[in-house]
Formats: sequence, structure tokens, C-alpha cells
Amino acid sequence: MRKIYVFDTTLRDGEQSPGVNLNTREKLEIAYQLEKLGVDRMEAGFPAASPGDLAAVNAVARAVKNVTVIGLSRSRESDIDAVREALKGAQDPCIHLFLATSPIHRQHKLRMEKAQVLETAQAAIRYAKKYFGKLEFSLEDAGRTELDFMAEVVSMAVREGANVVNIPDTVGYLYPSEYGAIFKYLKEQVPGIEKVQLSAHCHNDLGMATANTLAAIQNGADQIEGTINGIGERAGNTAIEEVAMALETRSLLFEAKTSLKLSEISRTSRLVSKLTGMAVPGNKAIVGANAFAHESGIHQDGMLKEKSTYEIMTPETIGLKESKLVLGKHSGRHAFRDKLEDLGYTLAEEELNAAFARFKDLADKKKEVSDEDILALLEDRLIDTPEVFRLKTIYVTYGNEATPTAKVVLEGPQEEPVTVSAEGNGSVDAIYNAIDGATGEAVNLDDYSIKSVSHGKDAQGEVHVVLSQGPIAAQGRGLSVDILEASARAYLDALNKLIEKRKTYTERERAQS
Repeated sequence: MRKIYVFDTTLRDGEQSPGVNLNTREKLEIAYQLEKLGVDRMEAGFPAASPGDLAAVNAVARAVKNVTVIGLSRSRESDIDAVREALKGAQDPCIHLFLATSPIHRQHKLRMEKAQVLETAQAAIRYAKKYFGKLEFSLEDAGRTELDFMAEVVSMAVREGANVVNIPDTVGYLYPSEYGAIFKYLKEQVPGIEKVQLSAHCHNDLGMATANTLAAIQNGADQIEGTINGIGERAGNTAIEEVAMALETRSLLFEAKTSLKLSEISRTSRLVSKLTGMAVPGNKAIVGANAFAHESGIHQDGMLKEKSTYEIMTPETIGLKESKLVLGKHSGRHAFRDKLEDLGYTLAEEELNAAFARFKDLADKKKEVSDEDILALLEDRLIDTPEVFRLKTIYVTYGNEATPTAKVVLEGPQEEPVTVSAEGNGSVDAIYNAIDGATGEAVNLDDYSIKSVSHGKDAQGEVHVVLSQGPIAAQGRGLSVDILEASARAYLDALNKLIEKRKTYTERERAQS
């Protein structure tokens, strides 16, 4: 297999994402993890940008030992000197020079003619080669540069001793076949092109960065440049993890691969997300939370029978433990039964049907049902309380400048449901006053507590209450994603138990008399 070198620019191009500003400690933490991941080259920053960036690049250069550390430089002697300073102490330093070559950049940004661009780039390479054994030269906005002029600039870079020549699609403009054709053209037209490595650096403005990078590989690119999670300017850069896994998964097609330690991908992604503050979208390829998650009942059934029905790669490859069968409203009975067995429960068919119905009801209220949610449902099922009164509906009105009111509709011994409204010092107090009115029971609330049984904003809440009536006391428990509904259910659960206990107590008193 042909080796594809990985040039990581998370610490430079990635840090240019709006809102991202990594300090030296954070850059070092990411650098150490990139070294574990096994990137070949690491662009640590742009030393001429600020004294702080120069110091951070130097810290990275001194810290990592098994990676080529690169500093970015414009085609200016002052920038080159800044990179020299920043890379002091590096085991394997490299300078990355760049200069724009496209007509639009030559006219509006550089205000240079073609000859001036060639002369400026040549002078910068010659100056940098005095101090660096390794040099990469980039033709900024190569994607919109005339092919003949591009070949002229690349030929010059080859003659002047560049080790790597980068052909960036700086603004994410090209289509894969167009970008791949550039590499094929340079391979055929530039004398001595075999002396250098050609590199692909793509941006994702039209969502084609990964596709363009893979097209470049198919047409002879030796190196790919990108960032972890695809972060970077505007719509970001090529996501390194996507290219690496594409080469791994479609190895027969590409006949090329990186030397990355793929099992470190997930950990690296999480670290970069945490330190940059840039969340990874759930549907992001390879590292998104849903990349190996399945909720559809049809997909879950297929996964339980044979994982390859819906997964073309394994989560273990990137460092995850396993795929997730996410239980939600689209899940089927097969996945639900499988989850119960994982949790240690084997239910008879009738019990399973009842539990599944309750699960579906909960899934309509929650985006994702956790193990804790399911355990709570099962534990609730195991408590066999005679239901004298049952909650049918509940309405609560609250405002910080109004008296809380509640209306409950209870089903009970009467033929018709009973509806009662009441006020209270708070919403829960109003609910309990309404229940007292509907049941005609006078009880004392001795204890009330709330806890979360799962996580997130839509977590299920569990309410625990203790009610007493003279010498008799009973505990009640209510479970719901709505804490007020859980409060009402807990109160009724305790009340029903209290009524049952009262019967037993009365019978015992009669027997004693």
C-alpha cells in the first residue's frame, strides 16, 4: 500500500476558526495527542502572527519528539526569521512558505504580475533553505490559478529544493474531478516532479473537502493536509479522520493508507472539541455522536442479526467500545427486549408487551431513553399498588405574580371522573390540595423529595413522598419527564397505599376488640 503522509494543521488553520483561541498549555495538550494519533507532520502555528503564537510554537517544537513540527511563513524574510526562532529546539523542524498565485489574488491582494510572484517566491525559498533542511511551499488559491502558471511556479519550487509542494483549494471552489486533474497535470508536465511530494489542502466551503482530497490521492498526491473534526476558516478544512477512515474502509479502491493509529481518533476528536469549544455535530462522519448509533427499529433489527447490514466500519476501529442501539420512539420490540436482557431482565410475553407500551409512551416525550429510564420503568412495574384513585389529567397555572392553581381529573370509585381545582403556595401545593379535594382524604405530607433518574434537560424525575393519616404512614413514588406530573403520581401512589394499609389496620383493630 502506498503511504499517504498526514499533515495536521489543527493548531494553525484549525485555530483560525472564528471564536477559537488556544493558549500554550492547550496547544501542548493537543500536540501530545496528535503525536499519539501518529500524524507525520504538525503545523504548530504562525510564529509571525504574534509573540504569543511564536512562544506557543516553540513550546510545541520542544515538546514533541516523533513528529515533524512546522511553522507557517509568508514569503518574507521577517516571517522566515520568526519561524527560525520558533522552531529552535525542534527535533525535526520544517518551514511552510506560501504565496498566492491566482489571478484574483495577484490583482487584488498582492498587486503583482506573474513575474513578480515567481521572483518573490523564489527569493523566499532560497532564503529559507539557508536555515531549514525541510521546506514546504504552498501556492495559495492554486485551485483558481491558470494551469500553465501553476506548473511554472511548481517547477521553480522543485528546482530550488522544496521537499513538498502544496496545491491548496483555498476557498473550497473545485469539484473532485477538477482538483484531481490538477495533480495528474502536474505529474505529467513538471520536470523533476518525482523529487518532491505533492500535497492536497482543501477547504469545505461547498462540502467537498474530503471528496477533493481523496480525488487528489487517486491522482498521485503524497500528502494530505487537514484538521481534526474538520475545523478551520469559514466552513473548515478537510477532516483528517474522514480521509483516514475512507482509505481504511475502501483500501481496495485507493490502495493507499495513512500510518495513523486509528484507535486514537475518537479520543483526539473529543479533546479538540473540548479545548476549542467547537462541538462536533451529532451527524458528523466518523466522530459524531450518531455515527455508530441506530434508532430505527428496522436498522436495529438488522444490527442485532448482522452488524455489517448497516455499518461499513466498526466503532472499535476509532477507539469506541461498541455501536449504540439508541432506544427512542422509532425503536422496535426486538431492540427493547435485547436491552432488557442486557440489563438483566427476562420478561414473559404479557409483561414485555406492557413494559414496551410504557416505554413507547415515555419515548414520545423524550428524545432518547437511557438505561436509567428503563430501569425506573421496570422498578415502577414491580410495585403492585391497588389503584383506588388514578390520575387522568392535570393542569397547572403558575406565574411569579399570580397564585398557583391546579386542576386534577381523577378516576376512582365513582362512575364518572372527578374534577377539582385548587390554589396553593406553590404548584406542588396546589396539586396536592386539588387531589385532597377530589379524593376527600385528609392526610399529612411528612416528606417530599425529588431526584433525577437519567440525564439531560428531558431527564425523568422521580418524586418520593411520605403521607400519614393518624398512626398510618405510606410511601409513594412517581416518575415522569414532567416533575409536576411525577409529584401528582407520587402523592396518589402513597395515598392508594395508605388506603390499603388503613383497611388492614381497621381489620386488625376489629379483631383485637
